[in-house]
Amino acid sequence: MTSERLLSLALSRPAEALREADQILAGRPEPLAASIARHARAIVLRDGGRSAAAITELRRALRDAQASGGAGRIADVQATLGLTLGFAGRTRPGLAMLDEAVAGGRGVPGGRILMRRASLLRVLGRYDEALEDLRRAIALLRRGGDRLWEARSRMHRFLVLCQIGQTARADRDLIEAERIFNELGQEMESANVLHNRAELAYLAGDLAGALGFLDAAADRFARYGVHYYSFELAVDRCSVLLAAGLFTEAVTVAEETIRDHAARGGDATKAADLLFAAGQAAYAAGRPALAAERAAAARDLFRRQGRDRWHARASFVVLQSRWAQGHREGRLVSRAGELADRLDQMDALEAPAAHLLAGRLAAERGSAGDADRHLARAAHFRNRGPSFGHAVGWLAHALRAKGRGDNRAMLAACRFGLRAAENHRRTLVAPELQAHATVHGIELVELAQHEAVARGDARMLLRWSERWRAGGLAIAAVHPPDDPELAAEMAALRAVARRLAEARATGAPAKQADSERRALEGAIRARTRRVSGTHPQTDRTRTDTAVDPLSTLGEHTLVTLTFLDGTLYATTVVGGRARTHVVGPLATAVREVELARFALRRLARGRPPMGAGPALEAAGAALEGALLGPAAKLLGGGPAVVVPPAILHSVPWGMLPALRDTPFVVAPSLATWLRAGSTEHTGRRRVVLVRGPELDGTGLEIKHIARTYPQATVLEDGSATAEAVLSALDGAWTAHIAAHGVFRGDNPLFSSLALDDGPLTVYDLGRLRRAPARLVLSSCESGVAAPVSTDELLGMVSALIPLGTRSLLASVVPVNDAVTSSLMAEFHERLQAGRGFGAALRDVRRAAAGSGDVIALATAWSFVSLGR
Repeated sequence: MTSERLLSLALSRPAEALREADQILAGRPEPLAASIARHARAIVLRDGGRSAAAITELRRALRDAQASGGAGRIADVQATLGLTLGFAGRTRPGLAMLDEAVAGGRGVPGGRILMRRASLLRVLGRYDEALEDLRRAIALLRRGGDRLWEARSRMHRFLVLCQIGQTARADRDLIEAERIFNELGQEMESANVLHNRAELAYLAGDLAGALGFLDAAADRFARYGVHYYSFELAVDRCSVLLAAGLFTEAVTVAEETIRDHAARGGDATKAADLLFAAGQAAYAAGRPALAAERAAAARDLFRRQGRDRWHARASFVVLQSRWAQGHREGRLVSRAGELADRLDQMDALEAPAAHLLAGRLAAERGSAGDADRHLARAAHFRNRGPSFGHAVGWLAHALRAKGRGDNRAMLAACRFGLRAAENHRRTLVAPELQAHATVHGIELVELAQHEAVARGDARMLLRWSERWRAGGLAIAAVHPPDDPELAAEMAALRAVARRLAEARATGAPAKQADSERRALEGAIRARTRRVSGTHPQTDRTRTDTAVDPLSTLGEHTLVTLTFLDGTLYATTVVGGRARTHVVGPLATAVREVELARFALRRLARGRPPMGAGPALEAAGAALEGALLGPAAKLLGGGPAVVVPPAILHSVPWGMLPALRDTPFVVAPSLATWLRAGSTEHTGRRRVVLVRGPELDGTGLEIKHIARTYPQATVLEDGSATAEAVLSALDGAWTAHIAAHGVFRGDNPLFSSLALDDGPLTVYDLGRLRRAPARLVLSSCESGVAAPVSTDELLGMVSALIPLGTRSLLASVVPVNDAVTSSLMAEFHERLQAGRGFGAALRDVRRAAAGSGDVIALATAWSFVSLGR
């Protein structure tokens, strides 16, 4: 075997290279052959995460090379040893050895050594020197006909060019490198191309595409048993997750990878990178203490490694975390300004955020000049860089205008910033990404809302509250409905869920099945995130178009709830007049909601304690005071629309005395309610009735409802499988699903309804081409959605409304199955009599109250009508 082939094999098929190297060394080879074999072994060990063993093997390879007398062989080993030392955190001796190797290299070998020195210079942030080495390397390698090393050099130049923002040039290098790798059969290095494409997608703002490339690269590296790149993948995945707003998941990825890296004894440079990623993620996730700890550890490692650029970036995370913990000492303010200027000079991605923080701190200290300078620099990025960062620039622009008392300019900046945030959100098809991509948009809205409250302008507060909410559920479907791989994964998940249920019922071990469930859920989440692109303009509400409720509400009363700085406000529109009412602390409202939900859950068990009726009445009155305050007296029994923030979407609104005799609906936004009213169902008015397993009384429930709809499709007793139900639901006019529901607070998109072959999740519902126009979910907590930000939801509601469901009846707490059956039959009779969802549910509440049955009343109050 030639040295060229064995060393190339180490980077394409490492397991095979390791076997052949071991065979050579077992035969007592000459020094030259031994040096090549040890060199190949060291590369495999290094890329497998065993840096210490790789360095030991490279020192042996160097001694063998010196014994062979070959100057080129000596320089080649020196270059790999120098690079490996550098990646292990010993950057000074590593760079010194690379310098020595460069001095002894000529022609093609010299080009290869230059590429390796450039790789370490890139890690150190010395980009100009790295580019010069790579320019020389590519010229030497092309002249000498070494296409493989030319491709590798282009890959390294790609990484440097991305760091300095020259993505067009970087893309050309990547395309050429990929072509050469494919022609030469360098399979593992082709996987590296996928990894690098994630970087390009990230810089272009295509976060879903970046996640897809990272997943594909991870699969490829795993196939070859290579762990070295898994740490780089984790760092890059954290960056993408942070840009998408998935902060908690980014923390999980970083922390798990840190533990894995420590167990494997990986490179010190990778350890620093991982700690830095963990610090960034923890800060974004609202865990400043952990963020400061991780970022400080990374900062110290970067300093020892001579990585000045990363030292500055980690120092900024430490400073951010201290600020989040309430520190405001003078040194912190001056340090923020110094770091912002330094990061700006480095063209670091953190520069806009650093200037924004420095500007805020200076403003708090009364340093108007410094505040304006830093905010102006941050505002400079409002139309530059990746799309997910534009809202930061607009936020700085708005704060700068506010600082100089120019409220008109501040509001204009808020409008443009919201448009930028919305444009970014629309590139993310997966609802999980959409819902989290809201951080700076929320702050822009709050700036404008504060101005509206200060002015006492109810219309203005209503418009700005609506701007961000309006776009949240105007975004289209989760994933193509005909994706066979997604369907197969969902079917596999249902099979695993059945095994888990059987194991729990029998007390059998469930560890393996639970592990399979987590793996399948991870695969499904990854698949739905990979779709990217812009949604069509149809059925879209622009966030910069104000909705005028005075001209669209008709006879309806509107109640919109908003909270600012922990205070809840209710804005009402009654008879064309808009008014804002201060309700009280948001914390009080949240507490009363939980108490009311607890009371309803307790009664769902079927054994009301003594005095349950009066206690329930009292809970309803307390809930009304905490949610509506003085606005309650304006609700006079006419039709109403309630638009709460996401944190208050799981309220049992029927408990409120002012709403009990009111035909009201709850909507995520006024725009959603208006859009639902303008949607016409076309085609045949099909009705679908579904009954899941293990429900008391629902056999009669479905039979009674079926009398109301003689032509209905009925799925029950084994026929209510996920695929059969989805097929029937697609495009239906009215659907009723009686099934146990499970809300997953840890992962709302895996909330589910229990069918005959396993759980039907939110992801399944997202595969519908068109959801039923009217849908009744008489199941436990089917109306619960997880608030992932101020006005973003994840759950059944967030999946169904964008897909065409205009009216949805669902429960916000577990309900009594037997009592629910009779209430649902009565509800459908009212629908058939021409009632809308709000009026039909009002009639059911009235009947339950008249029956004197406290469990029936509690069950009726547990349901809400959502949409129209």
